[in-house]
Amino acid sequence: MKRKFIYFFVFPFFLLLLLGSFVSDNGYFSISQKDVEFHIPKGFPQPFYDIKKNIPTPAGFVLGRKLFYDPILSKDSSVSCGFCHQRIAGFAHIDHALSHGINGLIGKRNVPPLENLIWSNSFMWDGRINHLEVQPLAPITNPIEMNETLQNVLKKLQRNREYVTMFKAAFNDTIIDSRNMLRAISQFLALMISADSRYDKYMNGEDTLSVAELSGLQLFRDNCAQCHKEPLFTDNTFRNTGLAMDSALQDSGVAAINGDMKDFMKFKVPSLRNVEMTYPYMHDGRFRNLKQVLDHYTKKFTPESHADPILVKGIQLTELEKADIIAFLKTLTDQKFLHDRRFADPNGHF
Repeated sequence: MKRKFIYFFVFPFFLLLLLGSFVSDNGYFSISQKDVEFHIPKGFPQPFYDIKKNIPTPAGFVLGRKLFYDPILSKDSSVSCGFCHQRIAGFAHIDHALSHGINGLIGKRNVPPLENLIWSNSFMWDGRINHLEVQPLAPITNPIEMNETLQNVLKKLQRNREYVTMFKAAFNDTIIDSRNMLRAISQFLALMISADSRYDKYMNGEDTLSVAELSGLQLFRDNCAQCHKEPLFTDNTFRNTGLAMDSALQDSGVAAINGDMKDFMKFKVPSLRNVEMTYPYMHDGRFRNLKQVLDHYTKKFTPESHADPILVKGIQLTELEKADIIAFLKTLTDQKFLHDRRFADPNGHF
């Protein structure tokens, strides 16, 4: 009887305990050397960021991911990078027109999506940052976003035993400095590569597009590709899209940085990859859907709008043609990228 008790009650207990140990060491978040190998996707140009100077390693990538999702980077430990850059929204901020920061503060601009960052030669809507490894400093020190200082962040990390161990594993140094912190985050960001959408499969001869999608692709190339250049779907330039300045935000774009009125209301041309998921649109999130964006571009602009010369006459599109372009834009959604376990929040917030 005693043996039966041990078999039927004690053995299952130890079995559950053993299984629990595997759950706590969740393999979903583990990163191997293969996971951090870098390859330029077929058809992509050479990146601007020299990844050879900061080669991703499993330890460095895991550290960068932890930092990306850790609110410790903010003054009151309430906001992380991942708080605004949500995986479910193509690493933009789903359904929020403007960024949100500590104490419920609202920013002035829409959260840009994160993908293919190493092919960008400038960052932020106004291009004020020109290097990937410097980029995280902008939100960390912004009084509306994280409102923290680099010195305080480093102190908090140095007091955290887990971080000391992780920095030692990643950079063979228990002294946590800004260089290694930023290099770790950049290793995570550098591998956020989106290049496996239905469009990519079509271009590589691995999939087909519908009649409407093919029509949309041709219409896109005829009317949109001068700014949204394939395969990155941006030309990394800054343009005035004919939008009137929001009187409440008073955001003049690049002109606010350099003081040159020739750059009034110029903002960076965003990539359209995963654009189906990154609504709302434009620098201030004023448009809720892609139809509204196309409606804006098909109107005629007045000289007072200072719209980019290629937009002055407006883009002539019928309602059916707009629908076809939208159908094509949805082929840029990269499900593999959006569901890549490597970029998931290790705290379990999917």
